[in-house]
Amino acid sequence: MTLNVSPIARGVLLALAAAALFGATTPLVQRFGVGAGAPTVAALLYAGAGLFAMVLRRAGENKLRVSDWPRVLGVGLTGAFIAPVALSAGLARTSGTTASLLLNLEAVFTVILGALVWREPIGRRVAAAVLVIAGGGALVGLDQSTAGETTWLGPALIALATLSWAADNTISRPLSDLDPAHVVAAKSAVGVVASCLLASLSGASWPGLVAALGLFTCGALGFGLSLRMYLRAQRVLGAARTGSVFAVAPFLGAIGAALLGEPLGGLLTVSGALLMARGVWLHLEEEHDHPHDHEAMTHEHPHRHDDGHHDDHAHEPPVEGEHNHVHHHTARSHRHAHGEDLHHRHHG
Repeated sequence: MTLNVSPIARGVLLALAAAALFGATTPLVQRFGVGAGAPTVAALLYAGAGLFAMVLRRAGENKLRVSDWPRVLGVGLTGAFIAPVALSAGLARTSGTTASLLLNLEAVFTVILGALVWREPIGRRVAAAVLVIAGGGALVGLDQSTAGETTWLGPALIALATLSWAADNTISRPLSDLDPAHVVAAKSAVGVVASCLLASLSGASWPGLVAALGLFTCGALGFGLSLRMYLRAQRVLGAARTGSVFAVAPFLGAIGAALLGEPLGGLLTVSGALLMARGVWLHLEEEHDHPHDHEAMTHEHPHRHDDGHHDDHAHEPPVEGEHNHVHHHTARSHRHAHGEDLHHRHHG
C-alpha cells in the first residue's frame, strides 16, 4: 500500500531522519575524541562519511560536473573542515549536553542565509516554526546552564561550527539535485585533505585504534548517511526549511548525552522538548499552495511520473518509481501544494 504523503511532509521526514543520526552521534564524538587533536577528529569523521557515501551510491543520479567543483570546494572547506574542527575543539571545552543544545544556532543561521542568498520565501508558519524550535532549545539550554562548568571559548567554537554548517547548507542547495553519494564523497575528500594538512602542520595527536574506529563510525552514520538524507530533503524543502527542521538534532544530542551519564534536566527541558515537537509539527502541517507558471524547458534530474510535473512524457515499457534521464517540459500553469524543489524555486 502506498501512503499519500505530501512533498513537504516527505522532505520533513527525511530532514528528521538526518537530524536523528547527527544528534545521536554528537555526544559520542565527544567521548571518542578525548585526548585527540581537533583536526584529526575532523579527518576521521569525514573519512567515514566519504567512504560510507560511496557504499550507498546508486545508478540513475546526476554526477558531479567540472563546473560544480568550485561549489564542492566551498562546502568542503566550510562543512567538512572548519565546522568539524570547531565542533571538536568546542566539545573539548564544554559538556556534551550544552554543546548539543548550542547546535540549535545552525537552524537560525540557515534560515537567515537561505532567505538572504536564495530569497526563499519564509512565511508566517515557517517563521513561527523556527522561533518555536529555537525557543525550545533556549529553554533546554537555560535548564542546563548549571550542569557542568563551561568557558566562553567552548560555546564560541560551537557557534562557529553552526555558522560554518549553515554556510555549507546554503552553498550546497544547487548540489542537492545531484547524486548525494558523489556530493558527500567529494565534500568529505576536501575536508579530509584539509584536516590532515592542518594536523600535520600543528602536530595534532591521533586517537587510539578503538577511538579512531568509533569516530569513523560516527562519521559514516552521523555525517555521511545524515548528509545524504539532508541533501534529499533539500530537493523538496530548500535550504531554509530543511535547516529549520534539522533543529531537532540538538535536542536528540542532549538526550544522547543524558544516556551517557550527563544530567538531562527537569521541567524546562520537558517544556523545551514540547516546544520543539510543536515546531516540527508546524512544518508537517505546512501546505504551500498557490497558482504558478512553468516555462518550457529541457533538463535532467531524478524524477517520478506521478508528481504532477513529469506526466508529459512516457516510456515504453512504462517505468515506475524514481529514474533519471534528459526530458522536456511543456509550458503549463497550475496550482498544487509544493515545496522549494527544482521546479518551484521562488525568487522573492
